[in-house]
Amino acid sequence: MAQIIVKNIRKDFGNFTAVQASSFTIEDGEFFMLLGPSGCGKTTTLRMIAGLELPTSGEIYIDGEEVGQKPASQRDIAFVFQMFALYPHMNVRQNISYPLKSQGVPKSEVVRRVNEVARILGIEDILNKPVSGLSGGDRQRIALGRAIVREPKAFLMDEPLGALDAEFREHMSEELRALHDRMKATTVYVTHDQLEAMQMGDKIVVMNHGVVEQFGVPQDIYDWPATLFVADFIGSPSMNFLKFNGMIKKGATTVKLDGHSFKIPKQLEDCQGDLVFGIRPEHVTLSKNGAYKGQVTATEYLGTTQIVTMETVNGILKARIGSDVVINVDDHVGLGFHPETVTIFDENSGRALLSEQNKGVLSNG
Repeated sequence: MAQIIVKNIRKDFGNFTAVQASSFTIEDGEFFMLLGPSGCGKTTTLRMIAGLELPTSGEIYIDGEEVGQKPASQRDIAFVFQMFALYPHMNVRQNISYPLKSQGVPKSEVVRRVNEVARILGIEDILNKPVSGLSGGDRQRIALGRAIVREPKAFLMDEPLGALDAEFREHMSEELRALHDRMKATTVYVTHDQLEAMQMGDKIVVMNHGVVEQFGVPQDIYDWPATLFVADFIGSPSMNFLKFNGMIKKGATTVKLDGHSFKIPKQLEDCQGDLVFGIRPEHVTLSKNGAYKGQVTATEYLGTTQIVTMETVNGILKARIGSDVVINVDDHVGLGFHPETVTIFDENSGRALLSEQNKGVLSNG
């Protein structure tokens, strides 16, 4: 397996720039997620790493070798597509063994590697069956097997579970992560599903409009989003944004919303103007006596928890609380916030303002 380094890659299609000066490093053996909405540039980035698209500028290193302008055939990678792309006239064994046979691998070695892959994927009992008529899950395992059998330096996957139904997709994501943990294979995985990325990834790159918004481990990206976009895209429900206009001095530990003071992580820089107070729903507390009020407009029962939506003078706010708490539409409740989890954003730039807690984890490419 191999380390992959992406340095300032850019991809233009005529006058349209699909990827802008993106940089990040995928360490040997990592399960690495490229995450973002449709059209953000994540698949184009993956295709450039694969050699299916050549970058307009920038460098790509695989296992220490610069491969940016080399075709896919010279990069020793395996690509798994969303659509299974199996050969319908071949059985399972023939589909998996095809890459090895096309490379002239000796027959005895082909048999050994196919049997080993079938054992890893749990498909030994269907090796001699035709692929037509197999379930979507089995077909995806076969597509994975065809990639694994080559023993490449890296696996590149473009939404490989996207064609599966929701329940089976969750099951397959668990299987895929468990497979990675056994093989320790460098894997780059494209998805638009932030829950899938958080569940499976060792590291995540969040992209938007061809730009790397943030790069880091899932917990840091969730706890300390670098931009308003990341804060809104990650989490369900997403982070709350309470808008206010004011000034926060360097070293400040409080901020005022509608005249009420709330603690924040220590501020490391002066900021003034249109600002945003960011807080996750699970870090909002409700009380009867709090001075800062919200009026309940909706409640959503989720089993062990409920989502309460409220109107405040600074905007709509959602809180995730226990389902045993009795609360009704039109109730007025006091609001509090866990101070160590607050993020302050500059509304105009969209960037998070650094604090003692998040200084070391906010990054982009």
